[in-house]
Amino acid sequence: MMLRALALGLSGLLLSAFAAFAQDGLPVSQCQAIAQKLPGVTFASFNPSGLQYAQAKKNLALADREEVKITFVGHSTYFIETPEGVGIATDYSGAYRPSRLPDVATMNKAHSTHFTLSPDPGIKHVLHGWSDVPGEKVQHRLMVGDVYIRNVMSDIRNWGGGIEENGNSIFIFEVAGLCIGHLGHLHFELNEAQYTEIGRLDILMVPVDGGLTMGADSMSRVVQRLRSSLILPMHRWGPPLDNFIAMFDAKFDIAYAKEPTIRVSMRSLPKKPTILVPQGL
Repeated sequence: MMLRALALGLSGLLLSAFAAFAQDGLPVSQCQAIAQKLPGVTFASFNPSGLQYAQAKKNLALADREEVKITFVGHSTYFIETPEGVGIATDYSGAYRPSRLPDVATMNKAHSTHFTLSPDPGIKHVLHGWSDVPGEKVQHRLMVGDVYIRNVMSDIRNWGGGIEENGNSIFIFEVAGLCIGHLGHLHFELNEAQYTEIGRLDILMVPVDGGLTMGADSMSRVVQRLRSSLILPMHRWGPPLDNFIAMFDAKFDIAYAKEPTIRVSMRSLPKKPTILVPQGL
């Protein structure tokens, strides 16, 4: 319990990272910073000073009052609402629409159900997870209200059976002390460089189709390596969801959302890693 409290305390301390900027003018990622402070998630290696710990507790108390709302809309689209009211739709195609027009729409292009080239013009930020130049990396680093959004790229299989470099983006949303990751249409297990670039993820949105992205065993290895507290399934096609859940041992709890909207904060994160099946999946 004390080790987890230290990790949470560090997260609270780094809430101020949203207001900090690196020399290149980009916001500082608290998810990467915490992962670097806690290599291998060995919490005992962090020994904050009394002043740091007191400030961490103060910042954590502030974060406790901040709640992020997450609603499964359909397929790979989750709608994330930040404490300041910023709305984000993930892998947005327009076929699955949230309760209101999002401020941000992230997209991937493996299938047409993950993007649209004619989004509603009222969406202020449309973030493509690919570049129009084959193989080129696209980089998103932006603040929208109280959320910092960035991406980490991965390769995908193309329709001809080959590999398209940098065809998929894992989007990461840092808000209210939480690090929320959406794997997109992940086709290959991540490498060490990608894990490093991702950093820490408290909440992970993961495709569970069992083959159109990756097999359940490969995807379960990615999930276990990322060590997220809350795992939200999506992209359910073909095999039963039970096939995916069966890949996890007693180290994970399985739960089913009681409400359409999942409300989560730093304090409400489960102490034991939990696969939470949203309503409507």
